[in-house]
Amino acid sequence: MKRSLIALLLFAPVIALHAQGKPADVSAERARAIFARPIVLAPDDIRAFPDAPAGYRTPQAGSSHGRIEVLEYDSRVTGTRRKANVFLPPGYSTARKYPVLYLLHGIGGNQDEWRSYVKADVIVDNLILEGKAVPMIVVMPNGRALPDDSVPKGNVFTPENSAGFAKFERDLLDHLIPAVEAKYPIYNDREHRALAGLSMGGGQTFDFGLAHLDTFAWLGAFSAAPNTKAPEVLIPDPAAARAELKLLYVSCGNKDGLISISQGVHRYLRDHNVPHIWNVDDAGHDGNTWGNNLWHFSQLIFR
Repeated sequence: MKRSLIALLLFAPVIALHAQGKPADVSAERARAIFARPIVLAPDDIRAFPDAPAGYRTPQAGSSHGRIEVLEYDSRVTGTRRKANVFLPPGYSTARKYPVLYLLHGIGGNQDEWRSYVKADVIVDNLILEGKAVPMIVVMPNGRALPDDSVPKGNVFTPENSAGFAKFERDLLDHLIPAVEAKYPIYNDREHRALAGLSMGGGQTFDFGLAHLDTFAWLGAFSAAPNTKAPEVLIPDPAAARAELKLLYVSCGNKDGLISISQGVHRYLRDHNVPHIWNVDDAGHDGNTWGNNLWHFSQLIFR
């Protein structure tokens, strides 16, 4: 099944819940209609960056690469022991400290989506080896905070499943971050902590990151889904956002039927003079845009 069709099927329930609060209205046909609605681009809905160069997701030959390991941690949110993938950069040493990037996946994924589909570890690994990114630890958790956090078979968006993504806020703040900082040599201040995500994870990044600027100074929302709160709820105090954000990176493809969500956030930020990057590339709701934007975002953070 093509990724675009999967996206249509996966987002049907969350779109209906976001727009009307009526789960009974959910259908694949409704989702197709929403993704196929006319995309209206404003004059400033343009590229901020070109695409990443060819081979940016291919491991470099003959280099000393970073590695992935699995972190297990206890969560009182789910009442279970949970898993996250952790990328340790080339030359990793416990004798130094690192900044950390938390990467959140989409509605149909889990802790493996960024690694298996987007190749996030390879992207960051190559950038560090090339001297284009600060050596960092990257944590890729499961953003579905439920006792059974596996990807549901069949209908991904039951009300319980979609609620699990909202519950991840407390799992992230109260359990995952402390577990990461207890095990790895990480700076534990906001200026060395970034949060980014794709699709449903992009919405989580907006919702959690902007609500906790005391925890995250660097935010990246790629193709944010309809779980994104209204801009005036996300940023009730633009002056505080201006003062505290080191970087707010917002992106979406100009062929993505969900672009209006990111457009709304961008326009609110623009109209309230909150500095941010707005990158509209030529992609749909797919791994091409997520990989490209991670490539750019990773070079900007922790500078």
